[in-house]
Amino acid sequence: MKTLKDLFLDELADIYDAEHRIVKALPKLAKAATCDDLKGAFQSHLKETEGHVKKLEQIFQAFDEKAKGKTCEATKGLLEEGDEIAAEFKGSPAINAALIAAAQKVEHYEMASYGCLHEWAGLLGNEKAAGLLQEILEEEKAANEKLTELARAGNNEDALGKTDSHGSSEDDEQMTEKARHTKGRKLTEVSR
Repeated sequence: MKTLKDLFLDELADIYDAEHRIVKALPKLAKAATCDDLKGAFQSHLKETEGHVKKLEQIFQAFDEKAKGKTCEATKGLLEEGDEIAAEFKGSPAINAALIAAAQKVEHYEMASYGCLHEWAGLLGNEKAAGLLQEILEEEKAANEKLTELARAGNNEDALGKTDSHGSSEDDEQMTEKARHTKGRKLTEVSR
């Protein structure tokens, strides 16, 4: 009969494979990004993800198991979708928003996986594993929050692609007009 420990080890092997795949995918995402802050976020998360692989190996050891991966079909599919999006939106004003969306799908899968693994490690009485899994979960949550911040900081708005024939956006024109109006008003007040 399969037990919670069997389920835990099965899911641990799944996320171990997922993290290896993500290590390979993050440099491609960074290269496809046109926003420097987004590139930096992907590069920073690559270092964290390499650390996750090492922590997962420690968790296997904490259960007296050899670290092994089991093909993570979910992550494999999400990363393939991310590759398709990057290719489809290359050169588009929506590229960064598309990359953020693809990366957040992966982050949400990881958060769900690590949340379950953390709970199960606690039920199995392995505090070392539970602690390491909590650390990884917190880093995944922080990475997801950073992606949300980057999306809201302009990448989603940039995806609208609203530009006139001169390449400036409607917002730029409105801001310039507002600045002219404010400057004119200040000059009038000074001359009084």
